[in-house]
Amino acid sequence: MEHELAQLSIAMRKAGQRAIELSRKGFDVQTKKDRSPVTTADLEVNRILHEMQKTQFPNDGWLSEESPDDPTRLDKARVWIVDPIDGTKAYVNKLPEYCISVGLIEAGMPVLAAILNPSTDELFTATLDKGLRLNGRLVTPESPAEERSEVMVSPWEYRGGRWADLDGRIQCRPMLSIAHALALVAAGRVQATLTIEPENEWDLAAGVLLVQESGGTVADAEGRPFTFNQPIPRFRGVIAVAATASNELRPFLQAHADRARLKKKRS
Repeated sequence: MEHELAQLSIAMRKAGQRAIELSRKGFDVQTKKDRSPVTTADLEVNRILHEMQKTQFPNDGWLSEESPDDPTRLDKARVWIVDPIDGTKAYVNKLPEYCISVGLIEAGMPVLAAILNPSTDELFTATLDKGLRLNGRLVTPESPAEERSEVMVSPWEYRGGRWADLDGRIQCRPMLSIAHALALVAAGRVQATLTIEPENEWDLAAGVLLVQESGGTVADAEGRPFTFNQPIPRFRGVIAVAATASNELRPFLQAHADRARLKKKRS
């Protein structure tokens, strides 16, 4: 995977520079059919990364939020799963929590991952069984500074009070990018991220491997492992817990997620 990692890192840095450049010079914003925003930067980053794949790894498949889904990816031995800018709303509002996220999948499992936060110049990478790296250096997850765990949750669930009963036990913090949240969990900067809302494969492909390679645990909101490159590339939420979190945190979050899913189903 050294060649793949090297080529991906070069393309990620180039894409990140382009996103920063457009943020300074200005960009167009359009609204997609699902009412989510897409910017010139999303499309430019997608173009840069897709060119890397087509030039360096032409036999691999491609799945990206900003490309039409080509079903031939389902027959490929390897597939690149890409979110050109995860946290587009953060990008539009010039908040430093958007990121570029890329995962390489083999047999349904991520084997290479990279998440770049251009605003902080932090490139988190991982290859299978090689550990977590930040800007090329191995990372040991940080232990929490406070006794109360900090958990990142979706802004929609946060505002709606879905996790209000967690207050006092943990500190909920809204996340503007699920991929960035997973990178922070992997590094131990927060202890977990939690949502029962649907997530796309491109939201999670890179972050799942980062968390796993850091020694943390990650599964969907029902506690099931992820298998990527599915015909319908969506999952039922995610619960990721840092390697340095307390042993009680995952079952605690799982229990609350189970109750929230049941309540949502009844309503």
